[in-house]
Amino acid sequence: MNHSKSLFIKCSQIVHLRGGSYYPYTTKVGKKEGMMKLPTTKKESLQFGLIMCFGMVLVMTIYNFYLNGTIGKMTFIEGISDFFIGFVIAFILDMFMVGPNAKKIALKLTVNTTKKRYTVLAISICMVLGMAFFMSIYGLASTYIHNGFTFNSVVADYFAVFGKNLIVALPLQIIIMGPLVRYIFTKYIKSNRVDIGLNIEN
Repeated sequence: MNHSKSLFIKCSQIVHLRGGSYYPYTTKVGKKEGMMKLPTTKKESLQFGLIMCFGMVLVMTIYNFYLNGTIGKMTFIEGISDFFIGFVIAFILDMFMVGPNAKKIALKLTVNTTKKRYTVLAISICMVLGMAFFMSIYGLASTYIHNGFTFNSVVADYFAVFGKNLIVALPLQIIIMGPLVRYIFTKYIKSNRVDIGLNIEN
């Protein structure tokens, strides 16, 4: 088979979506790459999850620092520590708890559609809802640590934090971070695997 020309492989595959969810899609290899190159191995799932969590947690940490008025009041080391703790918690939730369950729910909701963009969108929304739910607990605890415990209702404080996180995290994930991370993954990770595979076959 001549791999110097554009090679289009159309086949119904079962593709692994970041740790446990599967759906069939069409892969294109050659000059025109497939639009949705997603993780197909555990290693790729780990790489994808690391990049996504890093970007989301970084932006949301800065956003919460701004909301809490802690920018300028905490040291650089304290800021890095908060980010690192949040990143570790988010990554664990993403890979082992929120991620797998969000994908199962999203796939059930989109089982009757053949447009994979809807599946990806549903997964993103379910992921954000789950991550915002749990990470808001960490955010509230961090607020109490830096600003002191208030005498307001903890439940009211939690839902205030959750609402503020959700209205930023949802568009951040769908409009910016999701497409950006998929582009980085396709450009620098997935495409390299395809090129290596073609070179081995040659």
